[in-house]
Amino acid sequence: MHSSFRAVNCAAWGMPDQLTVANIAVREPMAGEVRIRVLAAGVNFPDALMVQGKYQLKPPFPFTPGAEIAGDVISVGAGVTKFKAGERVAAFCGIGGFAEEVVVPQTGVMPLPADADPKIAAIFMLAYGTSWHAVRDRAALTAGETMLVLGAAGGVGLAAVEIGKALGARVIAAASSAEKLAVCKLHGADDLINYETEDLREALKRLTEGRGPDVIFDPVGGRFAEPAFRSIAWRGRYMVIGFAAGPIPALPWNLPLLKGASIMGVFWGEFAKREPKANFAGMAEMTEWIREGKIRPLISRTYSLDEAPQALDDLLERRATGKLVIVP
Repeated sequence: MHSSFRAVNCAAWGMPDQLTVANIAVREPMAGEVRIRVLAAGVNFPDALMVQGKYQLKPPFPFTPGAEIAGDVISVGAGVTKFKAGERVAAFCGIGGFAEEVVVPQTGVMPLPADADPKIAAIFMLAYGTSWHAVRDRAALTAGETMLVLGAAGGVGLAAVEIGKALGARVIAAASSAEKLAVCKLHGADDLINYETEDLREALKRLTEGRGPDVIFDPVGGRFAEPAFRSIAWRGRYMVIGFAAGPIPALPWNLPLLKGASIMGVFWGEFAKREPKANFAGMAEMTEWIREGKIRPLISRTYSLDEAPQALDDLLERRATGKLVIVP
């Protein structure tokens, strides 16, 4: 067995280009832990924020970014009975994923069929988990309702478009270019808004005949939050997913009052930790949807460990459509 493995190393807060790849000593799993050979790691916006010191979680240095992976179990610690060596799994690790192997508490590990594509499995938990928790669990979107998805061509945005369609809703996708909107259309979006060239409120008024969307899914924040909220339907639900645009918006409190509308926070990592049963039920439902062809996760690019800085930079510079994956 190897005594060390390669991993992306963050030694100080900074931009992705400051990351290096280092050799790290192998650690055997302790009680309740699972050691996994990483076959693929999903690249997510929080990873890019974390290495800059801009995320709510600030690990001690040095650390390896990478919140979600798929791979094969190498060994298990004492008391772990659900998993054994050789089995294929997906895992939410929070950090440590951009590496050849990782040790994860068994509570964050999910069994996969032996023939599961590790690349699809690796991008599934966070983006689809977040979007399912937002759309199905928090917003309780139902067939016939209308949902607006901002940043609709990104990882969570595209997942929300697909989940909305799987639930029978009408989905309006908003993104910043014709190319991105074409991808949204391919994944089922009913209507498209280019918010760089169109007025968001005017477009929403036209598309919903003045009613507004029942649910707004917002992973972007910034300058579109207030016009989007001003357009929301009576009893609408506004999902706060994150702030990819950078600035955290502030809303006048009379706006939710006038529309009888709700602003709902969506923090999937905490949901997965506090309500594991509900989270796994969501994963099971979506696994079924994948089988039925209702959702088709899009991986637009694959990177090696050495290319991890490039992957995070592509995400930050909004060059990515769908999901990015690192394959160690």
